[in-house]
Amino acid sequence: MSDSTDAPGSDLHTVVIRFAGDSGDGMQLTGDRFTLSSAVFGNDLASMPDYPAEIRAPAGTMAGVSAFQIHISDHDILTPGDSPNVLVAMNPAALRANVGDADPGSTLIVNLDAFDERSLTKAGYGSNPLTDGSLSAYTVYEVPMTSMTLEAAKPSGAKSRDAERSKNFFALGLLSWMYTRPTDVTLAWIAQRFKSNPMVVEANTLAFKAGWNFGETAELFGAPVHINPTVFKPGTYTNITGNAALAWGLIAAAQLAKLPLFLASYPITPASDILHELSKYKNFGVRTMQAEDEIAAAGAALGAAFGGHLGVTTTSGPGMDLKAETIGLAVSLELPLVIIDVQRAGPSTGLPTKTEQSDLLMAMYGRHGEAPLPIVAAKTPGHCFTAAIEAARLAVKYRTPVILLTDASLANGAEPWRLPQLADLPDISAPFATLPNGITPDGSPEFQPYLRDPATLARPWAVPGTPGLEHRIGGLEKADGTGAISYEPANHELMVRTRAAKVAGIASDIPPVVVDDPSGNADVLLLGWGSTYGSIAAAAERLRRRGKQVAHAHLTHLNPWPSNLGEVVKGYDKVLVPELNLGHLCSMVRAEFLVDARPISKVQGQRFLYSEVEAAVVALTEGT
Repeated sequence: MSDSTDAPGSDLHTVVIRFAGDSGDGMQLTGDRFTLSSAVFGNDLASMPDYPAEIRAPAGTMAGVSAFQIHISDHDILTPGDSPNVLVAMNPAALRANVGDADPGSTLIVNLDAFDERSLTKAGYGSNPLTDGSLSAYTVYEVPMTSMTLEAAKPSGAKSRDAERSKNFFALGLLSWMYTRPTDVTLAWIAQRFKSNPMVVEANTLAFKAGWNFGETAELFGAPVHINPTVFKPGTYTNITGNAALAWGLIAAAQLAKLPLFLASYPITPASDILHELSKYKNFGVRTMQAEDEIAAAGAALGAAFGGHLGVTTTSGPGMDLKAETIGLAVSLELPLVIIDVQRAGPSTGLPTKTEQSDLLMAMYGRHGEAPLPIVAAKTPGHCFTAAIEAARLAVKYRTPVILLTDASLANGAEPWRLPQLADLPDISAPFATLPNGITPDGSPEFQPYLRDPATLARPWAVPGTPGLEHRIGGLEKADGTGAISYEPANHELMVRTRAAKVAGIASDIPPVVVDDPSGNADVLLLGWGSTYGSIAAAAERLRRRGKQVAHAHLTHLNPWPSNLGEVVKGYDKVLVPELNLGHLCSMVRAEFLVDARPISKVQGQRFLYSEVEAAVVALTEGT
């Protein structure tokens, strides 16, 4: 599980590479292409894009640095790695922003052409780190990427300014040679992606090949590194981000529920890609709408649910604030609505491109009145697919809004994902009401929209326009059974308690929490949720290697909790809860089960490093 620090020129089991440059240097594209070629090669991988928090920050400044880290391996891995073994820095700002994350002995590959006096000053350097000895702990390769790209791209006829933009492909070509990545997939992508501009295709192709050839002929790097493919379980795999997996999961859920899918969304980082991805699949009966604001998006999705669709709306924390009233209306109407919150660092605009888990208490309590609803959390990019189906299942079966929590690190991160067999996916369909279900005092049939299924407490779902099933909807309290507007105090309490009992009853319809405790006698339980899964699991494994008995449990269902959670947490002397917040789940566990759960908190807009979790466990258990 540890990051390798072997130098290029040897066969490795694992390596962590970070591409870093200005936000206009194409680092996200470079990392994405390196990721794809690694996936095609057959390595296990985990990636971590890191976008600038400021839109259009001044070029060459620390605020404008964009980075992409990828961990590739010949065995199963859980995280994008704690620190890069290889840092590719396209300018001084990129170096300064990232070199502190690289351990001594790591490899630095810098674009020598960018280290001029003006760029050094903009990055905040008082002297040139390439000459002042401050990088003596690293293996540094100075490569004139810009000038070599310009020279390589001359046959394309591109102007110097345009040709310079291809320097990221030079870096990609060099790293592809160093780590024996297949080139055909990248060259084919260049040809397809830029096919409308043959000059750009040629410039990027020439730059990529120049980087490859430089690695092969410069005799700077020794022999290329080989990282063998991973042995995966049999099946068909694809490299997928969390947002894409979630979008595909929604499509699958709609098919499994036998419902048309409608998604309404207002663009917001980091959730927008779900809308973009779903808009490609109209052939599956998917309807998408970019609304004028968050309130309209929630209202449209709830209206679609009333009309017999799987209604979905996506957003991030600021949008959840605005959707709260409509979510409360969905609780009152008891209609299936899936609300996806891709969390980011707040409050307010906060750090819009950075990750956090600080919306859990809002998901639990962020509505006026007694308005409980189920909460589901994804734990890996691939798990976003499964979590989307589960959220839809609960919404449809129990006629309730459901909040699905992911975050920026899941949304933008990628991993190999095995496509499920259709036969293994559940049937989550629920019948619409088609006939009256009650009798009037004079013996005539009537439809009672709040006459409940005794097993689930779900009310009937009647599509508007169904003859004989006309009924009233709205935010005013309804009478039990008939659905007529009611101001009776006793009826209001009955409806509030019934809605709460319906959500609480879901605990019998979800799996028990599974504890990873190989020894069976651990005295420390690491309890997590969401995207902390990889870091916690890796930390637990490393601690066990040191002889410490540590158990790990991870929650997908956050409301209601699995029915055995109380028994689990009371079975350990120490319960530690790593969260990217100030202790949301920890506070809830303490209050519910009266155990001395302790938080491990981080709110820096960055994911947990597994070494941070490991160190925190040691400190809290040994009192250091």
